[in-house]
Amino acid sequence: MELTSNGLKKLTITIIRIAIGWHFLYEGITKLFIEGWSSQSYLINTSGFLSGFYHWLAGGEALVKVVDFMNIYCLILIGLALFIGVFIRLASVLGILLLILYYFAYPPFGTSLFGSGEGHFYIVNRNFVESFILLFFVISKQAGYGIDVLIQSLSNRRKQKEDTVTGENKPEPSLRNSRREVLKNLATLPFLGAMGWGAFRHIRKDVDVMSGATIQLDFSSLNELKGELPTGKIGDHEISRLVAGGNLVGGWAHARDLIYASSLFKAYNTEKKVYETLMLAEQAGINTINIGFSTNALIAKYKKATGSKIKVISQIHPEMDKEDYFVNIDKAIDFGVDIVQIQGNHVDWLVRDNRIDVVEKMLDHIRKQGYVAGLASHTVDALIACEEQGIIPDYYMKTMHHDNYWSAHPIENRVPFEVDGKNHLEHDKFHNNCFCLFPDKTVEFVNRATVPVMGFKILAAGAIEPADGFNWAFRNGADFICVGMFDFQIVDDVNTTIDVLNNLSGRQREWYG
Repeated sequence: MELTSNGLKKLTITIIRIAIGWHFLYEGITKLFIEGWSSQSYLINTSGFLSGFYHWLAGGEALVKVVDFMNIYCLILIGLALFIGVFIRLASVLGILLLILYYFAYPPFGTSLFGSGEGHFYIVNRNFVESFILLFFVISKQAGYGIDVLIQSLSNRRKQKEDTVTGENKPEPSLRNSRREVLKNLATLPFLGAMGWGAFRHIRKDVDVMSGATIQLDFSSLNELKGELPTGKIGDHEISRLVAGGNLVGGWAHARDLIYASSLFKAYNTEKKVYETLMLAEQAGINTINIGFSTNALIAKYKKATGSKIKVISQIHPEMDKEDYFVNIDKAIDFGVDIVQIQGNHVDWLVRDNRIDVVEKMLDHIRKQGYVAGLASHTVDALIACEEQGIIPDYYMKTMHHDNYWSAHPIENRVPFEVDGKNHLEHDKFHNNCFCLFPDKTVEFVNRATVPVMGFKILAAGAIEPADGFNWAFRNGADFICVGMFDFQIVDDVNTTIDVLNNLSGRQREWYG
């Protein structure tokens, strides 16, 4: 039998309603069957303008249990009602309210532009679209096929019979047509059974970890922070004692001979993931990031898109082949950075090659532009040489880690300025995770420095445990530490910093900044 235009319209509406109903139902069922599932992490990590409300919901164990119960069973009941077509208007209204709560937990604008675990566009995301579709079911008389329509059809048929008895002449539908309408309106029930059984078997076998309803990341959330991250000053800038490093964001991995590590970093830290990581870092109290020059465009884009106030320290280098020492300083300033720092390898090379005059010129140019000027180095000899020439920056950035780990190459084989990025094939010479070549010499220099010192590479590319590395750097004179972090490490690293600073002993150098 040919499908009429009205029948096609009903069928289309039914399919859309069933699809949304199944989405609600599946999200609820997956949450119900995941052992230990909780909405607390989702709530506590929200970053929209209503985040205070969601954080309050996550504030107590009893309240979280109520939220979990309401969330799960509202999803299931709304989904079931939409799927089989019963109480459609009521289910649609409740569905809209629930979607609004999801929408504003991670709104696709402002500081939460990239905060959701699901990809979405600016302003319009899945929750937005589904809400408007449900609004159609609220204001429209048309709901396709379903139990509500079947009940209404049976009611109309009964009324027609009563009208016949009272003498009103209205045509009564044939028995064949009545049966066809019943089957149409009940067709969703076996469909629901088949889909439900398949989903149930799938859930019992293996949780669908790719669903937004089931993703559970195993890392500490913001509600586990132990306190407020201490800050200090570099120039007029208030800087968190823990500064985010830029290597993991930029995709640089110091992983010795693991040649695939940089590719893995880049594959994980997509632009969206970088945004999420930075927003989490800011919420955890990290207010500064130190980046390589090539990352400036990405961070500027992030700040513009999110309204972020994170302070940016940009590493810059001279264009020696063109004898243009200032071009990258000016470019960094144009990107809107807060602090400009001469990059460590280039300071090492300039001093090694007897071009210390370039270092002095670059620092002067940075200061003439009204910016704080930093000087970084891997080899402490470079900073000592600058100091001897009276070249003192506004702060130092120096590799600071001990060498008590198995992959550090023997100290008798270390030579100044060897951290130059070149390949070293001799096994007992340079290893690409040993950056503080002479720790004792570094500690001696840092402790006589009269400007703030930021320690970096303090974990020797992951060879040293955070608590050990953080403590060593702070105890031996660092005022700030710069650490590359993935998103799942941020809260733990902030907590480690707080613990180390609260229990620090043996530091002899006064705090600068």
